[in-house]
Amino acid sequence: MELRRVELAPAAALFRSLGDPGRLAILRRLAVGEARVIDLVAELGLAQATVSAHLACLRGCRLVASRPLGRASLFRLARPELHDLLAAAEAVLTATGSAVALCPECRAPVAAMPPAGGSAASGA
Repeated sequence: MELRRVELAPAAALFRSLGDPGRLAILRRLAVGEARVIDLVAELGLAQATVSAHLACLRGCRLVASRPLGRASLFRLARPELHDLLAAAEAVLTATGSAVALCPECRAPVAAMPPAGGSAASGA
């Protein structure tokens, strides 16, 4: 059965949301446990405005949720399936080596990210 583009659009949007290095770093960190914006800024080396914008995107996609903590908010993964997805992605990357990163068809400019520490499967 041939899938129409419209049927694939939600999955493509999910992978686009995961495709940004900053958002992926945030998700990897939240896989370990809840964090405030200030924690993510300090741990990931991203600007506060950048972290907030990424969190807004991830909340809009319903991948991240938050709860109030005093005047701040604690962010967490909204879906436990994200742990499995991140772990599966790490397994695929391990199995394929650097093939994805070296593929001239897939290669896109990626902004430099400071080391996030740990693997995508951390805390999963």
